[in-house]
Amino acid sequence: MHELIQQFTTAIASKEPFKLTAYQPLFQQTVHSLTQHHQTITAAESLTAGLFQATLAAISGASAVLKGGFVTYSLEMKAQLLNLPVAKLQHYGVVSRWTAEQMAQQSAHLIHSEWGVGLTGVAGPDSLEGQQAGTVWIAVKGPNSLKAQQFHFSGSRNDVRQKSVVAAFIMITDEL
Repeated sequence: MHELIQQFTTAIASKEPFKLTAYQPLFQQTVHSLTQHHQTITAAESLTAGLFQATLAAISGASAVLKGGFVTYSLEMKAQLLNLPVAKLQHYGVVSRWTAEQMAQQSAHLIHSEWGVGLTGVAGPDSLEGQQAGTVWIAVKGPNSLKAQQFHFSGSRNDVRQKSVVAAFIMITDEL
């Protein structure tokens, strides 16, 4: 697993096409670990638009750990589906630590899961809220923790989305 994480560290700034499938062992390990701990996971996704949950669901055994989740692409959907105050979303911005943390916490709360993941950012090619393409905030809420991290990914729109998914899995694995 250490080699995969090293490979990802190099890929973060690379403009070479990114291959999500190369990280299959990471995804499998995450599902296995969650199953072993009898814990469930959910996500609220913005820039990844369901890709995190689809990647998780592609792993055999995922039905034991994935209850469901949210795709909250717009500010309005973040407010409506996750019960987040519009005024605070506007104040902090949708591409922020606060928003990612709220997405992770609220998704876990609403779905009744031990784990919640919030992914929000700018896939590109245009900027958003003054944030350049590739700027991503990911938050992971575990049974006893909440971690958030900002990333600056290079590559195409699709590369940024896929790198965001891998980064989220690495953050979860670090906490398991």
